[in-house]
Amino acid sequence: MVSFVQFTKELIKQGMDIEILKSILIAAILGFMIGMQRAIYHLSHDEKSFAGSRTFSIIAIVGYMAGFINRQLNGIAIVAGITIGLIVLLAYYFKISTAPCKEDELDFGSTTHFAAIATYLLGLMISLNLEKYAIVLAILIVALLEIKPKLKRFEAKITSTDINAAVLLLAMTFIVLPILPNKFIGPYALFNPYKTWLMAVLISAISFIGYAAIKIFGHKKGLFLTGALGGLISSTAVSVSMSKLALAQKRVIEHASGAIAVACTFMFLRVVILVFVINQDLVLKLAIPFAGATIAGLLYSYLLFKHTKPLHLEIEDSFAKNPLQLSEAVKFGIFFGIIYGATSFLQSAYGDLGIYLISFFSGLTDVDAITLSLAELAKDGRLSEIASINGIILASIINSIVKLGISWWIGGARLGIRLLKYFAITLGFLGLGIFLMG
Repeated sequence: MVSFVQFTKELIKQGMDIEILKSILIAAILGFMIGMQRAIYHLSHDEKSFAGSRTFSIIAIVGYMAGFINRQLNGIAIVAGITIGLIVLLAYYFKISTAPCKEDELDFGSTTHFAAIATYLLGLMISLNLEKYAIVLAILIVALLEIKPKLKRFEAKITSTDINAAVLLLAMTFIVLPILPNKFIGPYALFNPYKTWLMAVLISAISFIGYAAIKIFGHKKGLFLTGALGGLISSTAVSVSMSKLALAQKRVIEHASGAIAVACTFMFLRVVILVFVINQDLVLKLAIPFAGATIAGLLYSYLLFKHTKPLHLEIEDSFAKNPLQLSEAVKFGIFFGIIYGATSFLQSAYGDLGIYLISFFSGLTDVDAITLSLAELAKDGRLSEIASINGIILASIINSIVKLGISWWIGGARLGIRLLKYFAITLGFLGLGIFLMG
């Protein structure tokens, strides 16, 4: 190793381009990283792999060499790529042909072989001075290789209905959305088809993260994790579901209150995410109060978690409907359109008082629509930032009070008292943040 370092230094002294050496090293490291992941995976499953860390490093270097030589000998990169592909194909054929004869024991997995081809292309990219992109792609490849067990569980729980819903919404997004008019139409020019559908897609995408996570993890980690993931879908729905559970089984009140608390905490975080996507200038003014409420809520939930015994309980995913269903997206789109139009109309008719009225009534059912509406109106200059901030905060407070009332009414006084403490703390920190922001 020492002699290699000395040899490299001597080459640099003689005028070798250090950037080229750095590129070769990057190619070797990326190949080694992918090969190491594959080697560890196959060892953990007591399987043989056709290539290990060293082989993957060599494949990446071969890709770099092919790109480098291709500058002088045009077409060599294609020849080298075809050669690598044939070698990988032969290795895959050998794997299948030597597998056990029983059909249920055959392993048709080809992930490692495709990873080898991708490694060659990464080396080729680096030779084309695309190091940054190659590094990002390598990290993405390793991440995809690493999540295989979780991905299998997810695939096993996804239904054909979920897939059809996702495909339909994607089609509506990438085919229909571009042709929708991005202008205000209708009476009083209050309805914008493009923005309305775009907001529906945004909410569906964020909610789908929680839905997918619940599909992957289920309830094996307890009600606290279920509440956190459900909060990405709908904290109100989680409150109703957990309150019914607490009413039916008194022994889970502590767990149910913790699940509702963490779901409502994620509601505060969700508001910040939505505002950030729509209006980055506005989120800077909302960050401190909502960050305070989020941190306080997470600490309170953590303390509840530490003081409750583990509980293994199967519950119904009554709040985990696929948010990519077209019907769900259309419902939110209609609701957003109504809120957006009503907000704009009331603001022009009654000023900021109209904003606060619509925020109050929106908070009774949902925070997402009014948050997106006010953030968008402030971005377009149709509403002052202070009125938008006040409206979002008012809707969040009202929605929190509604969820407290739902939990108390359905789950009983014991559940309600526990959540009263939670909301007193989080809303107190929200108020403190507002005071500090002036």
